[in-house]
Amino acid sequence: MSKHGRILVAMSGGIDSSLAAVLLHEEGYEVIGMTMKTWDYASSGGSKKETGCCSLDSINDARNIAVNLGFPHYILDIRAEFGDSVIDHFTGEYLEGRTPNPCVLCNTHIKWDALLRRADRLDCESIATGHYANIREVTDGGPANGRFVISRGIDNLKDQSYVLWGVSQESLSRTKLPLGHLRKSEIYAMATERGFTELVTKSESYEICFVPDNDYRGFLKRRVPGLEQEVAGGNFILEDSSTGTRKVVGKHEGYPFYTIGQRKGLGIAFGYPVFVTDIRKDSNEVILGIDKDLYRDGMMVSRLNLQKYTSIEKPLETVTKVRYKDPGTPAVISQDGDKIKVLFEQGVSAIAPGQAAVFYEGDDVIGGGWIMKSFRQSEGEHVMTGLEMPAIH
Repeated sequence: MSKHGRILVAMSGGIDSSLAAVLLHEEGYEVIGMTMKTWDYASSGGSKKETGCCSLDSINDARNIAVNLGFPHYILDIRAEFGDSVIDHFTGEYLEGRTPNPCVLCNTHIKWDALLRRADRLDCESIATGHYANIREVTDGGPANGRFVISRGIDNLKDQSYVLWGVSQESLSRTKLPLGHLRKSEIYAMATERGFTELVTKSESYEICFVPDNDYRGFLKRRVPGLEQEVAGGNFILEDSSTGTRKVVGKHEGYPFYTIGQRKGLGIAFGYPVFVTDIRKDSNEVILGIDKDLYRDGMMVSRLNLQKYTSIEKPLETVTKVRYKDPGTPAVISQDGDKIKVLFEQGVSAIAPGQAAVFYEGDDVIGGGWIMKSFRQSEGEHVMTGLEMPAIH
């Protein structure tokens, strides 16, 4: 009988999840390793070089760790669920003129659910991952008492709390994140000390796992035959947010192939920096502007998941992030039913509908949701695309 019980550890084959399994094994848990097969690279039609978290090499790397330490390892095929939820959503969001975040969606709707279902079958009390974040149960007797929250990892450069805002209370109560109190440099040192030098030298992947060549435009074209012909030829509009003047300055290749804040790859030159400031699907327009035109001081967020509180009863001061590497901006949030209105202390650049907004109180994740639209208070709340966000199944 193990010291701490049986635990199912998600292992991608990389250094982080491998060390998570190693540390839990050393701590006395009965570890079972699980590598999830989310995507068949050959079906993407792009690069045939499998370098992602579910490549054959990565699966073998995870299995080798398990064999060396003497614990079981299994492969969990979730390609069908992944395709139905993550891939279809990824494609659909771009077709709606939004910029999706598939990693958040995968964590929320695919990986945790799949791991917990398999954990139950294997009589595992809990699951673990190699994310750089912490989980704590609030015990201060306040309004959040008894709730489980994600909080920032100690390594600010590697903190992954942003991508975990969607994990439910039930899932958090059964999850362990053994790397949250460690820095990346410590992980490398621990792997070296234990003789896992191949993990230290293995390159890390920062690409979307199902777009291994990092060419999402090519992926969309292969996924949606005829897309180029359907969306090409719309107007580039140069728009001044101060004066409201608009001018047609060229033709674009199709609105799904651009993102808010994009500067490179526009195929049009002005002699000064110009950025994509808005994408308007209905008119097939891509709006351009200078740096100041990117800034908004508010946004609306929907499809919420609140971790620290059951609801936001009154305006709450937070630090709000609008993208993964965003350091965050002070903001006041107010909840109205299933939506949250965010008012920033200062303007925030390149807020992209479809991305996740995550609200922090200190190091704790209050919760998050999906950005519907952003606005300038001086001009009303409909400056950017404000399409209703569809439910995710």
